[in-house]
Amino acid sequence: MRADLSPLIAATAQWLTRAYPACGGALASALCEVQARQAVTVAAWLRYPTVMDAALVGMAGPGGSGRLDWISGTDPDAAGMGADGTDAWRSWVDEVVASWAACLLTDPELAALAVAGLDGGDHTTGVPMEFRRLITPDARDREAAALLRHPDLLSPVAELHGTQLMNLLGPGQALIA
Repeated sequence: MRADLSPLIAATAQWLTRAYPACGGALASALCEVQARQAVTVAAWLRYPTVMDAALVGMAGPGGSGRLDWISGTDPDAAGMGADGTDAWRSWVDEVVASWAACLLTDPELAALAVAGLDGGDHTTGVPMEFRRLITPDARDREAAALLRHPDLLSPVAELHGTQLMNLLGPGQALIA
C-alpha cells in the first residue's frame, strides 16, 4: 500500500516555487518546479516514512504556510490572494518539509545522503525513483533555480528545522547553507 502525500508535496513545492521563482521562461519554470518537487518529495518521505504517518498527516493536516509566508516576506492577505478561496492549497503546506527541502536544495551532498536514507522505506518499495535534478543538477538546472538553490536566500527557511534533518540523517552531519 502506498501512502498518499501528494497534496502535501504539491502544495509545499508550489510554495517554494512561488517564494523562490525560476529565473527565465517556461523551461526554466519547469526545471525549477521539478527540482522543488524532488526536494519536497524526499523531505516528505523522510518526515512521514510509513503509510501510517502519511495517513495521520492526511487526517490532521500539515499546518499551512503561515509562518513560512511571514519568514519569506510573502503576505497572501496584503496581495489580495485567497479572498476567493484560490489559495486554499496553502493549508497543505508543511513547514518542516519545506525547511528540509530547503536544506536539500542548498546541499547536494546532503540531498544524496537523504535519498540514500529512503532506501527500503514504505514509499520506495518496488518503485524506481530518480532524483537526479536534486542530487546532481546541471548548469541549466542551477541557472533555472538560482533563487531556489541560493543558500543565503533559503537560510531562514532551512534553519527552522534543519537540525532535525541532521539528527535524522545521522550524527556528525553539518548543515551547509
